[in-house]
Amino acid sequence: MKKIKFSIVLLIILSIFMSACGSKKTDNQQSGSDSKLSGELVYWSMWNSTEPQAQALKEAIDDFMKIHPKVKIKVNWNGREIRKTLQPALDNGQVIDIWDEDLERVTKNWGSYALNLDEYIKKEYPGTNSKPYEEVVMGNLLELARYFSDDNSVYAVPYQPFVFAVMYNKEHFEKAGIEAAPTTWEELLDACAKLKSAGYVPLTTDDAYIDTLLGYHLARLKGSAWVEELVKDKSNKMWDDPAVMQAAKDFQELADKGYLSETVGANKWPAGQQDVAAGTVSMYLNGTWLVNEIMGSTGPDFKWGTFSYPAIEGGVDGISAANYGSQAFQINKNCEHKDVAFELLVHLTTGKWDSTIAEKSFGVPVSGEAKWPTQLLEAKSVFEQLDTVYPWAAGIQADTDKLPVIAEAFTKLLSGQITAEEFINAMKK
Repeated sequence: MKKIKFSIVLLIILSIFMSACGSKKTDNQQSGSDSKLSGELVYWSMWNSTEPQAQALKEAIDDFMKIHPKVKIKVNWNGREIRKTLQPALDNGQVIDIWDEDLERVTKNWGSYALNLDEYIKKEYPGTNSKPYEEVVMGNLLELARYFSDDNSVYAVPYQPFVFAVMYNKEHFEKAGIEAAPTTWEELLDACAKLKSAGYVPLTTDDAYIDTLLGYHLARLKGSAWVEELVKDKSNKMWDDPAVMQAAKDFQELADKGYLSETVGANKWPAGQQDVAAGTVSMYLNGTWLVNEIMGSTGPDFKWGTFSYPAIEGGVDGISAANYGSQAFQINKNCEHKDVAFELLVHLTTGKWDSTIAEKSFGVPVSGEAKWPTQLLEAKSVFEQLDTVYPWAAGIQADTDKLPVIAEAFTKLLSGQITAEEFINAMKK
């Protein structure tokens, strides 16, 4: 009797064990056997094959094809030449199902070729945790995609977000006794004073980005639309606005107090960012892409911090306004396998692969649950508060004829060669 009971128990255990073994598969195997997705896709990428973004994307795409064995994806690593080659190829009817580039560029330049994604982003997918796609990625980027479109619809899937903000050396701040990143101009001046006392050069820029300082400052005071009007004003009367004088005097104060690098008047890009990389300068107004751009000089252990350009007393914009955006994918409206294409984009922009792309490129992830690179943790709060988008340089480049005049005079102001009054006189000539 005991032997029979033991045999029955043994059979039950073996049955359970065999059942478990028979049903246990890896996620890829399980998804692969169950996957109903099929079709071939052609993807033209803005990345060169040697770039970290491309390497991460390739791994993610290979993984997608393992999960969905009936899907084949061919990638053409175009690099930045895609800006010149994509549209002619599309006009000639070449099969290109997916492409990517800057969010604003793809929406404004190639939106007429792209699939409207409004319905797709409202659906749930593997990797969205039973939520609509639009709820698991940065909402302000989807709103930005709508903002750039002609009909307030989404024609692109954002990824690799960026924000133009003050990138700084946290170690300098710590040694100077600065406990929190500045949020106001007065706090910035206080931080500059402490940095200088600690033996650091507080701030620098170079010819590639020098105008962004003025653009941001004026936009904080009057808004970016006003900045665009200012530089387009052929009468030059708007340069007499008190806000311009305030901005000029604020920057003259930086120069007079020695808060700017002595080389600021002669810096040619990438001189400014290399000074930051070398640890000789503390702050530099630039994009969050800077971390990856100068990783070869800083190494991964550089202690990066990020804060939004400070608010100015009496100004119309605060730290929730910035030039921000992302790279973005588009799907051809003539794509034969639209659902497959969108599921691929979900795969790339959520979960493991969103984190992996961010990790390998020292960039910003787009989904809410992704892991942020250590170097950009402070940028997360900057992104979370964004509600107002600035154009590049906050509008100061709106008139390309005026821009060289502005840049030359502003460089002289920052380097202490002219006063605020002389700067404004130069703008009115």
